[in-house]
Amino acid sequence: MISEESMTLKEVARLLKVAEKTVNTMAQNKELPAFKVRGQPHFRRGDMDHGVEEQKAQAAGEDFNE
Repeated sequence: MISEESMTLKEVARLLKVAEKTVNTMAQNKELPAFKVRGQPHFRRGDMDHGVEEQKAQAAGEDFNE
């Protein structure tokens, strides 16, 4: 049984501010950790929060003016 909140593809797309197709592609390419429920990708909220924090940390070290 899943003890933490799961998110749908649509919810993750809204969180990341990208298209649903982008999230689906990222899940298929293993860029986002996902699991399937009745053939539809779902995501654990904790995994999404952790991934966002990792991306923010990486972005903080990059120079966007290059």
